[in-house]
Amino acid sequence: MNRKTLLPLALVLLAVAVAVASSRPALSQSSAEVQTLKKDMEALKEGQQAIQKDLQEIKKLIAARPAAAPAAADQALNAVVSTDGEPFKGDKNAKLTLVEFSEFQCPFCGRHVRETFPQLDKEYIQTGKVKYVFRDLPLESIHKNAFKASEAAHCAGDQGKFWEMHDRLYANQNSLEPAMLTAHAQAVGVDAKKFQACLDSDKHAADIRKDIDDANKLGITGTPTTVIGLTQPNDPKIKILRVIRGAQGYNAFKAAFDELLTPPQKQ
Repeated sequence: MNRKTLLPLALVLLAVAVAVASSRPALSQSSAEVQTLKKDMEALKEGQQAIQKDLQEIKKLIAARPAAAPAAADQALNAVVSTDGEPFKGDKNAKLTLVEFSEFQCPFCGRHVRETFPQLDKEYIQTGKVKYVFRDLPLESIHKNAFKASEAAHCAGDQGKFWEMHDRLYANQNSLEPAMLTAHAQAVGVDAKKFQACLDSDKHAADIRKDIDDANKLGITGTPTTVIGLTQPNDPKIKILRVIRGAQGYNAFKAAFDELLTPPQKQ
């Protein structure tokens, strides 16, 4: 029995438990116990709704993704990608450069930010081994607020708050409507008037469109997608040596990093 089947069954059992508890004689009935059961039932309902939302998201991504050409998964390998002018974390001269194509409304990107990135940051970025670069890939066909959210992050970046806004948007993925973006900017300490003027002017739209175009040329159509290559001194371009598609766990990144960071053994 899968998780999707178990949740409705659990809800039925909890409903029965609540009914039984509610029907006890007044002297033995515990209102606290009934309330606890009701809370548990509500929690299960919320969990079921979250799973259903993820399933719908997966269906949308599958429907929106074009049919893959033969060997499309390797199309980006050995291609060149630029990091020029893009927001980054870590040592600019780190041996490896990781370029992540992502967007702010994608739930899988949010999962990656919450569950995987903190350890990558601690073990590889903060230690100077990996330079982390963010590039935008808003999937407008399924995420109507993603493009404007990308603009908002860069407008905040104009005031030195890109990463603060980046974190804020991922922490509030259900509140990315354009009308909410200025409030998010204010929450991270951005001047609201300057921010709104930037957002209204579409100042960063062309750069975001270029990110989308570059991603498409590399065969990247889903988020998050990460490409990794060796950092070149005084050259913003890297040759892609590894591609990690989807919100994979820490170990997938660690394996790629460790392999590329380990000097080849002499024969």
